[in-house]
Amino acid sequence: MKTALVIGAGPAGLMAAETIAEAGLKVTICDAKPSFGRKFLMAGKSGLNLTKDEPTDQLVQQYFEASEALEPILRAFDAQAVQTWAKDLGQEVFIGSTGRVFPRSMKASPLLRAWLARLDELSVERHTRWLWKGWQDGLARFETPAGAQFIKSDVTVLALGGASWARLGSDGLWTQHFDGDLTPFLPSNAAVSVAWTDHMAPYFGTALKAVRWQAGSLTSRGEASLSANGLEGGGLYALTPALRQGVPLFVDLVPDHDAEKLSATLAQKPGKLRLAHWLRNTLRLPAAKVALFFEMTAGQKLDRADWVQQVKKLPVLYSGLRPIDEAISTAGGIRVSAMTPDLMLKSQLGVFCAGEMIDWEAPTGGYLITACLATGRWAGKAAVTYLDEAA
Repeated sequence: MKTALVIGAGPAGLMAAETIAEAGLKVTICDAKPSFGRKFLMAGKSGLNLTKDEPTDQLVQQYFEASEALEPILRAFDAQAVQTWAKDLGQEVFIGSTGRVFPRSMKASPLLRAWLARLDELSVERHTRWLWKGWQDGLARFETPAGAQFIKSDVTVLALGGASWARLGSDGLWTQHFDGDLTPFLPSNAAVSVAWTDHMAPYFGTALKAVRWQAGSLTSRGEASLSANGLEGGGLYALTPALRQGVPLFVDLVPDHDAEKLSATLAQKPGKLRLAHWLRNTLRLPAAKVALFFEMTAGQKLDRADWVQQVKKLPVLYSGLRPIDEAISTAGGIRVSAMTPDLMLKSQLGVFCAGEMIDWEAPTGGYLITACLATGRWAGKAAVTYLDEAA
């Protein structure tokens, strides 16, 4: 029987192991942590967003520069396929008002338990606390509680993750075993740092809702929360490719109001109208939005003619992204050009890559897990095909 080794037990690795085992190969999957799917479980703490129920053409465009390379992979395992797969594991799903897809339980743990049970049924051999240390004499070398262990396999799928949330296993240290063909890891879906004055402290933990963000050519309508360190939330995460470059950030505090109509209405107000009264009583902005407005315009003498422009395009003075280990995901990793279209390393035949260790990024909203599942399945199928063609 042909053998396959999968290194990394996140969604990409588990999907690769499942796909290969279903083809009849003997599969061993190893992970450095004491249990499988740790980042997957953490991602599901606030509701496991599996995918986004939208046309595949639209879904593919969410992967920025990697969209072209990922397109055939995502078409082979799209949002509908993700939902069908979850249901096959006994996990009913529902579609939220924004198209996001969640398990009925909202948690990752029931799905993960069912998934591991399926792998057990397929006789997949599982090892925890096995830290991959590269290759030695053509064998995969692991550091384990029992000392060094070596595995020989006919094909290998690497699903080693990105470089955020190191405590859960995605530390990026695997890059030391590769020469070249790597793009440095950078934070993605990350919060921005803001040096607040003490006046903002009462609003920490408050979500800014009904806002539109802009950074360069990227725009996003979604909420973000005020924190002691800055701003974080899905509304900003989609802008991180631009924010990494230090592009100016703006927020529209009233995206449902037309600027011309606002100006016309303001012109009819008494001349003695105060800015604070206009924001609170006329626009009815929540206290947190008013506080943000004055925080970002502090020290500026705003003429009445500037009020509408400022509230529609308020500059947000930030000092960069938060550290990479705080980011939800990362950009960077194995360059697409270093692999064949089947995700096999050009420098190492029979070794395939999947998941966040590949250089791609996407916003939150189900796109991250979808691509991990899709690349895991694609790499798994490619590994089986590779062995069939070599036979």
